[in-house]
Amino acid sequence: MKNGYLYFFFLCIIAFISCSPKGPYSVTNKYYNNKTKGFLKTLQKQLPDSLTDSIGMPIPSEWVGTVNFGIRKPNYVIIHFTAQDSVKQTLHTFTVTTTETSAHYVIAKNGKIFHMVNDYLRANHAGLGKWGSVTDMNSCSLGIEIDNNGSEPFTDAQINSLLALLTQLKKVYNIPQANFIGHQDFAPKRKPDPGPLFPWKKLAQHGFGYWSDDILELAPDGFDYAIALRLMGYDTSDIKAAIVAFKRHFVQTDISPQLTQLDLNVLYNVYQKY
Repeated sequence: MKNGYLYFFFLCIIAFISCSPKGPYSVTNKYYNNKTKGFLKTLQKQLPDSLTDSIGMPIPSEWVGTVNFGIRKPNYVIIHFTAQDSVKQTLHTFTVTTTETSAHYVIAKNGKIFHMVNDYLRANHAGLGKWGSVTDMNSCSLGIEIDNNGSEPFTDAQINSLLALLTQLKKVYNIPQANFIGHQDFAPKRKPDPGPLFPWKKLAQHGFGYWSDDILELAPDGFDYAIALRLMGYDTSDIKAAIVAFKRHFVQTDISPQLTQLDLNVLYNVYQKY
């Protein structure tokens, strides 16, 4: 009888262990799930906090649910390089609270895609910056981090996975072609990624962002490059930083803060596409 009890006890222990979350990220996955449950409670809130007028009298309020609403969707994709030594290091960075940073997707060198934040939720990937009139890019974009230290070529597997992912995201959320940009484009004063080694031309050929035509006409006399950069979306409050960011994206062979005649021709060609 005693042996039967012990056998049953050990079966229960094995069953408990088998049902417990496994893997190196089981704790952070549990944290993520609990946090999203908290967001659900926020979405279900149906009355505002108590409101009072200037003399402290309560303002009447009532919940009336509309039938015309929907969930907010991302409208931009921001591409980054991780500037770290491995995808494992990046996953660690994004799963500890002290860093306060994250991304929706991380793409490893072998092409494996890690989805870390639901597409409808806000990730902390863009930070301070400006693109056109958008200053809070985290609230309207998806962040994709590619495992790359910033000085090495991107792997074919990474780019193939990225193209597949972008194809899906563009279709699902109807993201405009112009709205696939780099972190450098949004934050030219702070960030260099994904850098001049990133294959923007290949992405543009698949409909993600723009690229200059093979045959360029001369930029006209009096062409105002600062206005052109601003119309594309660049923050030109630091014009040299804006020029470098533009050249990292669209020229790539030279990232100095000066514009050559070729650079002006490229800029003139590209900005007309926006």
